[in-house]
Amino acid sequence: MATILENMNGRRLIRLSTDDVISIVKEYQLFACESSSYNETRAKLDKNELYIPEDL
Repeated sequence: MATILENMNGRRLIRLSTDDVISIVKEYQLFACESSSYNETRAKLDKNELYIPEDL
């Protein structure tokens, strides 16, 4: 599960677990395999939202 870290300057970082990264890559591959070009893949990804669960 992703963890949000806040630093002293108020910036937030998201620490991703290995499972989070694999999940994102799998979802990307679903779109990329159905596309014939970079622009088509990008357009499909722009229409969809990827969510990462956060643990506060």
